[in-house]
Parts: sequence; structure tokens; C-alpha cells
Amino acid sequence: MSYRPPSRPLLGGPGGTSRETPSLQAPALRGATLIPGTVVARIAVQAAREALSHQGGGEPPARLGLGTPRSTAAVHDGSARLGISLDLPYPIDIARACGEIRLYIAERVAHLTGMRIDDITVSVQRLVPGESLRRRRVQ
Repeated sequence: MSYRPPSRPLLGGPGGTSRETPSLQAPALRGATLIPGTVVARIAVQAAREALSHQGGGEPPARLGLGTPRSTAAVHDGSARLGISLDLPYPIDIARACGEIRLYIAERVAHLTGMRIDDITVSVQRLVPGESLRRRRVQ
């Protein structure tokens, strides 16, 4: 294979010309990154998994017998409204756990997307008894 040099010199590289590249517009004038609602919903599901892992003492939600969280997201003008449905381990203080999960998801999604989170609705689909409760026998 033989090397053939480019027909004209590359700008800014070795052997290139000293012409300056045209100046770019300010970032605010160039445009915006739009994140679809489906992507925000997937990020919220991952954040819910992380929050459930914290609730379960570091155990992955699947190991605790919890189902996969589901999420919906409505995105408008740089803000999002989220709906999360999930399973929780039993026994647990449901109100406290949902509050902690809601806060974690809001912070995590806002950090990863740069969006303002206006509202998060957390609904508990089922309570899953822990391993110690499943092994008890009635006498």
C-alpha cells in the first residue's frame, strides 16, 4: 500500500497553512440539546434501581425479588415530570422510603440531564417480603 499526500495541505496540522479557523458563535446562540422523554424515562428507571439498591442495604433489586421499575416522562421547555412505579421490600416505612427514592431520582436525573424536575409521582405496585419472612413457618 502506498501513501499519497493530500492534494492540499490540512489546516492547523503539520505542514498546514497558518490561516485561522473562523470564530464560533457563543454556545447559547448555537442551539440546544433536546433530550427525548423516553431517554429521561430510562435515566429515571436507572436512578430508581440505584435508590432501591440503597434501600436494600446495597443489594441489587433483583436479588431482593423486586421487579424492574417502570417510568414515564413528560418533557417540556427544559423541565420534566416523572411517574415511577416500583416494588418495595417488606417490611419498610413506605412513606419514608418513597420520599427518599423521590429525592434521589430527582437529584440524579437533574444532574445527568441538566433538566429541572417539576414533579415525581412514585407508586408502589407491590410489597415483596424479605427472605427472613419467607422462611418463617406457621406452627
